[in-house]
Amino acid sequence: MESAFTLFRYGIIALLAGLLAFSCRPDVPVDDPVPDDSGQPAIPDDPPAPGPFESASDAVLHMGAGWNLGNTLDTNSGDVDNMWLEAYTSRTPNDYETGWGQARTTRELIHMFKEAGFGAIRVPVTWYPHIGTITLHDSNKWDPSTWTGTQVDPAWMARVKEVVDYVIDEGLYCILNVHHDTGAGSTAWLIAGDEGFQAARIRYQALWKQIAETFADYGERLLFESYNEMLDPYDSWCFASYATPERYDAGVAASAYSAINNYAKLFAETVRATGGNNAMRNLVVNTYGACSGDGTWNKHLLEPLVNMRVPEAPGHISVQIHSYWDAEKFNSQKADIDRLFSNIATYLQGSLGVPVIIGEWGGGTAEDTYANARFAEYFSRKAKESGVAAFWWMGLSDGEDRALPKWTMPKAKNSILIPYLEQN
Repeated sequence: MESAFTLFRYGIIALLAGLLAFSCRPDVPVDDPVPDDSGQPAIPDDPPAPGPFESASDAVLHMGAGWNLGNTLDTNSGDVDNMWLEAYTSRTPNDYETGWGQARTTRELIHMFKEAGFGAIRVPVTWYPHIGTITLHDSNKWDPSTWTGTQVDPAWMARVKEVVDYVIDEGLYCILNVHHDTGAGSTAWLIAGDEGFQAARIRYQALWKQIAETFADYGERLLFESYNEMLDPYDSWCFASYATPERYDAGVAASAYSAINNYAKLFAETVRATGGNNAMRNLVVNTYGACSGDGTWNKHLLEPLVNMRVPEAPGHISVQIHSYWDAEKFNSQKADIDRLFSNIATYLQGSLGVPVIIGEWGGGTAEDTYANARFAEYFSRKAKESGVAAFWWMGLSDGEDRALPKWTMPKAKNSILIPYLEQN
């Protein structure tokens, strides 16, 4: 049972929030923006003159606590042998947005996060169901080799824009990404490998061109994230080639890390070429699988960090990783969490000279337990002290609670905000 002091503390934090209102998965799962001339992508000669954008480092420091609007615009069938959303719905934007049990996103939900004290929201979006033409066979099956076209459905783009506007209109930072187009699902089409990159290159470039053009006039609070958790052809988590029969294959790993850097470079080149504010927009590129290098059980765990390359000169680029833990084992994991942030400082902030975003993190449970709250406060404080922006995955407001809206995990929410709301 929680002590009266603990409950009192949460009450004070909630009050302050209202007043201030301003990875490896262990189980499987202003700065000069012009790059140099050493082979890096060039900004167009005559883009519309954008206003000065804050640097990526400043943006990350200003974000404060972040949250993921997950299982919403990222909803998809995820299985070529059971394309249930395409087979059994009308394929409207709302069919997808609510397909995994979340309520339709509202301004009121985003406002609740702003009023609580959050400073940023990541908006994961899965795009493949809304690109070109997906033709099913045998009722609910899909052969991706029959996929045609590169045009994003205008109705889908309009809904994505509407949700992004909810975030921006509240004065929050927004990270917009390409989500379950990557990962271990059989529908993933962005694969970390030289062959996969060549197969996806044209459609990937066309996608980011459309996104960038749609949001070209948006200000510095909108960031673009290149891809989510991109895996090699074997769906290896933790580091590239871990799922091969030998548990490591140097050739597969090298191909995967090379492809990650090629995707990142193509992403940056494509966005920059659209001009306008995109010439200086802060961009986010993820490590292989968004892996964090956490752990000491394998000598290859740090490879996703060591092999990461930023696609342009530092200034308006940041790197993202993900990090999930077991809150019930918090006491025994403190040293591991400390090591995670030490690795971030050494291999990303230090070696690459770029700011870092933890785009997803959590305590392994959607239960609003005391253990989860303790873990959340510790991790959130470490992130703030390390100059890292961190975005909790999902559960703080979940399911039908989002429609009201109300908090599903008020203890965890309060704990995440403690480091940002307490007096310096």
